[in-house]
Amino acid sequence: MHVVCLGAGGIGGYFGGRLVEASAANVTFLVRPGRKAQLQKDGLRVESVHGDFTVPVDARLAEEIRSPADYVLLTCKAYDLDSAIEAIRPAVGPNTAILPLLNGMSHMDRLNEVFGRERVLGGMAQIAITLQPDGLVKHLNDWNTITFGEQKAASSPRVEALKAAFDKTSGKANAVAVPDIIQKMWEKLVMLSTLASMTTLMRANVGEIARTPDGSGLMLAFLDRNAQIAAAEGHPMPEEFIERFGKVFTDTGSQMAASMLRDLERKGPAESDHIVGFMLEKARAHGIDDTLHRTSFTHLKAYEQRRAADRL
Repeated sequence: MHVVCLGAGGIGGYFGGRLVEASAANVTFLVRPGRKAQLQKDGLRVESVHGDFTVPVDARLAEEIRSPADYVLLTCKAYDLDSAIEAIRPAVGPNTAILPLLNGMSHMDRLNEVFGRERVLGGMAQIAITLQPDGLVKHLNDWNTITFGEQKAASSPRVEALKAAFDKTSGKANAVAVPDIIQKMWEKLVMLSTLASMTTLMRANVGEIARTPDGSGLMLAFLDRNAQIAAAEGHPMPEEFIERFGKVFTDTGSQMAASMLRDLERKGPAESDHIVGFMLEKARAHGIDDTLHRTSFTHLKAYEQRRAADRL
């Protein structure tokens, strides 16, 4: 099995690296020149509660890809999607399966349009991980799940084969193949849009927000509004989901925060259009009250204005 992994940062470095560590697939990491030099010098280094490891890897630039892969793991940020599409083109052939692990939903339409729905799986990663300046991929908690499936089928040989490859990691990369991946992606988006909107707007984690007089109420209102949007899109949230995340967003001791907050704190780009902006557009399309989303999105766009003017 030949897997091309776009990127060797947090998500790509962890899941692609676990395949290499377990000798579960022939993995090529498609990276930029600086990261390639780093990987060639030090190898892929991962620090994780599930076991630290360092492995030599096949790191290449886009122009060095010579033949199509069986699978392409797409692990870029949503705002880099267009450049990522161009980078992976040499690795995509008639039988290539593309597994995007991006936040949100908007990338699915774009990938379907460019490569054809038959080549695109649905997927998502549940992991808190970051790439440090020295090239170390640092795991921030014990989450290590990658979930994927066909867009319009219960399963397929290619989905089962990819799961079998990840199963060789002995649980260090927990792969889950599901028959309803689009529903699962909407569930993640409802949660993530609530988390990202509130933690960036308040510049605080969930517990800090929940300990304020109105913080829990605002987070629950945001969760409910996002659930309304998903339902209007044909993906109602299960009662168990609402109950579970109702507890998550009212936990006064929680240190949970969105990676988007870390992006703002390091003065970096943010996936504002692809998560909060996407949900704002859907709210307006379905006539759902957009006050919360409009407030959060305006805050993020104002941040982008100040960042562009180098005034942060």
